[in-house]
Amino acid sequence: MLYLHKLLPVLFLPLGLSMILLAAGILLRKSWVVASGLALLYLFSNQFVAQALIRFMERDVHRIPAADSVAGDAIVVLSGSGLSMRGVSRVVEWGDPDRFQAGVELFQAGKAPRLIFTGGWLPWNSDVEPEGEVLLQKARLLGIPDGAMATTGKVSNTEEEAAGISRLLSERNTAGQQVRPHILLVTSAYHMARARLLFERNGLEVTPFPVDFKSSQSDGISLLDLVPSAGALNTSEFAVREFYGRLYYHIKP
Repeated sequence: MLYLHKLLPVLFLPLGLSMILLAAGILLRKSWVVASGLALLYLFSNQFVAQALIRFMERDVHRIPAADSVAGDAIVVLSGSGLSMRGVSRVVEWGDPDRFQAGVELFQAGKAPRLIFTGGWLPWNSDVEPEGEVLLQKARLLGIPDGAMATTGKVSNTEEEAAGISRLLSERNTAGQQVRPHILLVTSAYHMARARLLFERNGLEVTPFPVDFKSSQSDGISLLDLVPSAGALNTSEFAVREFYGRLYYHIKP
């Protein structure tokens, strides 16, 4: 199911749909189908469309300094920093450190007594250490005490991350009554709406702390924005995949 969950959407992303149309057009010898595939590829490969899509996905969240955040019971940093292993020595390199840095900044600003990293892990990378374990080591080097940190077990998607965090925090209670834990949720801006939905479904009170914004600050349009590029296509695919994810979890009971 995990493989299907990760791979099936690829067929319905802009690149996948374009390739299907191109292949079908060539096999069927239908020039209009080939043209449709090329048009679709161009549409999602220019910055004008890509930025419009990603701005829509990030429209309800804003970046603020850690010092301006409200306080909570725990800071939760979702996996997805793009950690990669290099060589036999297993040196870790950052893909994007924004989530980790924001979590550490919130803790250092005294916004919560606990800093929790989710243990992102995929079965096809079974020899790679869960991301949460790596981030614990990184945070320890920055002076974060072990007693203030934790990580979930291995988790492979946002739904599993939410369930794992809920289990970690379920022990908290006051006067024998269950308390709804309040978390500061750190994840990429485009991903925040879906993540918040899933964490709230797991009984948590969520204050978003979005980072890793991908939308441009400029509202102007230049000729270069209409030139297709791999970067623009990548941004479009981020937005479309996230739209599918939100739709799926809104439909799923």
